[in-house]
Amino acid sequence: MKAFVFPGQGSQFVGMGKHLYDQHPAAKKMFEQANEILGFRITDIMFEGTDADLKQTRVTQPAVFLHSVISALCLGDEFQPDMVAGHSLGELSALVAAGCVSFEDGLRLVAARAVAMQKACEAVPGTMAAIIALPDETIEKICTEVSAEVDTVVPANYNCPGQLVISGKEEAINAACTRLKEAGAKRALVLPVSGAFHSPLMQPAQQELEEAIAKTNFQTPKCPIYQNVDGKAHTDPEEIKANLIKQLTASVMWTQEVQNMLQAGATTFVECGPGKTLQGMIAKIAKGVAEVELQGVGE
Repeated sequence: MKAFVFPGQGSQFVGMGKHLYDQHPAAKKMFEQANEILGFRITDIMFEGTDADLKQTRVTQPAVFLHSVISALCLGDEFQPDMVAGHSLGELSALVAAGCVSFEDGLRLVAARAVAMQKACEAVPGTMAAIIALPDETIEKICTEVSAEVDTVVPANYNCPGQLVISGKEEAINAACTRLKEAGAKRALVLPVSGAFHSPLMQPAQQELEEAIAKTNFQTPKCPIYQNVDGKAHTDPEEIKANLIKQLTASVMWTQEVQNMLQAGATTFVECGPGKTLQGMIAKIAKGVAEVELQGVGE
């Protein structure tokens, strides 16, 4: 069985999507449509901009979404997913690719999400840190202790065994990193991000995005979508909407998602979009559990 997976923010690079634009008339049409919907020529930034331009949240999120979705749709008859999933932002790409949300509505939601998250970052400053080679239970326990004693810090991204990203207020992140290193973490690396994504600090963004999601038409997807908030398969449009609303303040249960896809029979994982980040995570999650084939589209 084939699972198509879609990356999140951080996988972008200058020049992304240009080969699709140049080689596929359908892709060119979608990119130009995106320029109109967004009100600026995102293609100019994607194809020829600077790293700094591309790292702006209002640009990054639509850019990764466009590259991912158009990569999948340009596969034509080869895009036959038995299941789909996306990491954080990538969940919206997965929903569009699976026919749950239209391309136009999906892009509008991504743009609204990016603006809402940027505003939340500016209103309540925070950051994130990657914790390497420490059991999840130890990280969860220390986050709970630091939250009670210092300020908010929570597990944000369960990426793969031995890699969990925490999110919260800067002071709390620093305190947690110190304790986690003392507890045996190989690394506790503060990430160069603009805010505390997938934490309670994103509550204002969640409320804003909820309004945009409520106005958007969701259809039954062509295959199950595994969602970040619980790692489980969903096909009911109302459940999908509710989970998507919770996603900004909830942890990304990526390890659990992949484990559940493997249990459902996934043997091939195709990453649609820039980079190979998800392929690396999936290889670690599947190690010793199942033999999987990893592929990339649009790298």
